[in-house]
This record gives sequence, C-alpha cells and structure tokens, in this order.
Amino acid sequence: MTLLSASWGVSLLGKSLSRWRSNGRRLGIVVLFIVAGTGLWEFQERQHKDAYTWMGVPTWEAFSPTTMHRVLRNDGYLVGWSDVRINPLWVSYQVEAVGDDTRIGSRPNFQADWRTLWPIGTGDYAGSGYDRGHMAPNYAIAAVHGRSAQVDTFLMSNMTPQRPQLNRQLWQRLEEAVMDHFAPRFDHLQVITGPVFPANFMDNVFNRVGFVEVPEAFYKIIVAPHSDAPLALAFVMPQDVRGNEPLDDYLVTIDEIEALTGLNFFPDLSADVEAVLEGELRTQGWALEEVSRRPGRFQ
Repeated sequence: MTLLSASWGVSLLGKSLSRWRSNGRRLGIVVLFIVAGTGLWEFQERQHKDAYTWMGVPTWEAFSPTTMHRVLRNDGYLVGWSDVRINPLWVSYQVEAVGDDTRIGSRPNFQADWRTLWPIGTGDYAGSGYDRGHMAPNYAIAAVHGRSAQVDTFLMSNMTPQRPQLNRQLWQRLEEAVMDHFAPRFDHLQVITGPVFPANFMDNVFNRVGFVEVPEAFYKIIVAPHSDAPLALAFVMPQDVRGNEPLDDYLVTIDEIEALTGLNFFPDLSADVEAVLEGELRTQGWALEEVSRRPGRFQ
C-alpha cells in the first residue's frame, strides 16, 4: 500500500467517524425529545384524565391499524385521533347543569388542526352532501368550559361527515336532551361520542370527504357517574335517518358499541360494575320518554 492510498484511507475513516458522531448526536437529540415528550404526555394525561374522562381514557380492545389512535388534548375535551380513518374515533368530555339564562359566544370559524398527519381543509366538505359534524358539541362545551374550549370545538379534528338530517335534526335533538334534560337531572355527566365504520375497512376505504373517511353511523354514551351504582344510556344512530324518529329507537348497550368500534371505553371499571353498566340496557332514572319525541330546535 502506498503512502498516498494509506493517507486517503485514513481520511475516509475520519470522515466516516465524523458522520457517525454527527448522526449519533442527532439520534441522541431525537431520543431526548421522545423521552421529554413522553414525560410531558404522561404529566398532561394525569392533569386531564379526571377533568375529561371517567374510569380511564378510552383505548382499543385489540390492537389493529383501524383502532390505533393517539390522544389529542384540547380545552374542554379529549380526542382519540385515527391517522388511518382520518377521524376522531372518540371524544370524551364532561358536562354539568347550567342555568336557563346561560349565553355562549358567537360561533367561531372552523380551523385546521396542525396535529393531524393528513391535511384537512376547512372547505373540504363543500359540495360533498355532508355537514361538518361536531363530536364535542359547540354549545355544551362552551356553556360548561368557556370560550377557549368553544373555539377548540371548531378544530377540524373534531369534525366527521354527517348527513344533514342526522346532524341538524336527530343528533342535534340528542345533544339538546343531554344539556336541557339529563344534565339538570343528574347535575354532572360523562359523555363519549364518535363514529362507527363498516367492519371491513376495504369496503369503505374510498368513501371519503377529502381525506376523511365517511362513517356509517355514530354513537353517544352518557354516564351519570356520581352514585354508587352509576347509570348509562348509549345510542347508535345511522346516517340515513329522517331526523324525526324517537331517540329511544336507537338505544343500545355499551357492549354493543364496543363490539362495533373495537374500543374499550371505561377500562378502569371493576368487572361486576362493568357487567351491569355496559352489558345491560337500563333506562330507569333517565326519564327518557319525556324527551324521546320532543322536536329539535331546527325542525
């Protein structure tokens, strides 16, 4: 080996070591960022868990691409966001009774959410035949949690495509019943709501508004958690409703919603309480018959 080739080899080795050191520093920064981010995530989750959830943050029954999600924290509610469905798989929030004279701020503008992997524009729904359906509702969140929380309900990560007859009529009637009837009756409620998709992902993969997959139905779970024997109502409402149907036509058990969605909603419940709360359809105590056929605000 000549002196020139030896020198050239040493130079290459030095450059390689320099690159490895540089890449190692970058990797160390990334690892540090992940560790710090994870710590912040856990700290924030502890802060928000009791404020926006009851008996644990919803998770998946079995891991799969269609049930995998990450938790987005907003003022007033949490979102289980799916980067596969491009949808909130669930939103979780708590409401309480408010006075009859409660006023909320003017309706905010829709806004994109930088945290979503795929871009969802505020105008993507134009001409689609679908409304931008709130999962965490404007009025309830604003009345209970304030203006900043109301603004957060207009993030596109809180929207999912709903047919007008559902969004403006049947779904709106259910949201109205929660605040005007159930919350005053129990004073404090835990609500979890979200979309339902076909069991076979490929059957619906191209049914989208922009990037957002169109659900076939929506669920809402309402829990009065303050007693020794908590009470729950659960509903699943399909897209193709007329809007004037009785609310109690769509009653289901929480177990049925878990089977449809692959989610586990109250993971910290004891087995005996879970068997009753999630497995049995009980309407006693809710006086649902008083509001089941009540016309909505826009009918």
